Amino acid sequence: MSPSTIHRDAPLITAWSAVSPFGLGREAFAAGVGRGEPAHEVPDFDTRKVLGKAGTRTFDRATGLAVTAVRELLDEAEAAQSPIATGGGTALVLGTTLGSAHSSAGFSRASFEGDKPYDVPAQLMPNVLMNGPAAATAIRFDLKGPNTTLAGGAAGGLLALGYARRLLAADRAERAVVGAVEEQSTTREWLAGLAEQPLGEGSVVLLMETARTLPPGRRVLAELLALDVRLDIDDDPARALADVVREALDQAGATPDEVWAAAVTGQPARDQLAALVGAEAVDRVPALFGDTGSAGTVFSLTTVLSLAEHDPTATGRVAVIASLDHQGLAACAVLRLTGGDR
Repeated sequence: MSPSTIHRDAPLITAWSAVSPFGLGREAFAAGVGRGEPAHEVPDFDTRKVLGKAGTRTFDRATGLAVTAVRELLDEAEAAQSPIATGGGTALVLGTTLGSAHSSAGFSRASFEGDKPYDVPAQLMPNVLMNGPAAATAIRFDLKGPNTTLAGGAAGGLLALGYARRLLAADRAERAVVGAVEEQSTTREWLAGLAEQPLGEGSVVLLMETARTLPPGRRVLAELLALDVRLDIDDDPARALADVVREALDQAGATPDEVWAAAVTGQPARDQLAALVGAEAVDRVPALFGDTGSAGTVFSLTTVLSLAEHDPTATGRVAVIASLDHQGLAACAVLRLTGGDR
């Protein structure tokens, strides 16, 4: 895709990394996607071993996953001689379902088990707050721009993309680190009950910039063309998913036959999406991680980016990333895959 086809204010995805069930970093993720073997928990993840003991004593698993994902993003960009500036120009936007369910449950339990209700481990209070991982990440890496956590269930990652897009459009930030985090825990398993699929975990982050702020040498991986969100008020989830996908494609000026890859969580929803954009596009994106909550859509997006990097037929085509949760919230993002051109 020629640089002249990208508007100078268009939101662009220029880098990504992840802490996934395939390991730490972008290369481990891409290798795991290439193998196509399902995996659900981040293997051998110990926050203090991965990040060091300094400043991590009170980190819970969700915070450790998020901080590590952003560290990988910054380190990989540095290694590629395309460093990401921090400071006041860099925003951080993270999606979540409800923060760390395990930390919240443990803190609440302590208030019943102590001699007094206030006999709780006060040093762990930040982990109870949904914005704990985002705050800890910003402090550690000097990200002084807007810092936001969005609780949106399965749509959380897409809501984060939309929020970051608005920050850039309003000149509230020059760039945004945007993604989502979900941890695996016994508490989350209890809350999920008889889930449709195994629970997964991880954190995945993208770098979003615009053409006017791109530093020399930065690759453009995709352009965010449209994003639509709606609530199913008619008790017809299939229709809600169809409507949100059609509206997003319409906003993007794209047609179903332009879709190279499409992803949504859950087999019934995958079948519905295949009826809209074609089975080939949906089958191209394997479902490997189980239910990763708000991180699911961003994992799907990075899976698409990883596959597109090695397939020249993807360049210039469209990717559809959708979500539909049991409460009826439907969301869809449409992106143009650029093949790494400026």
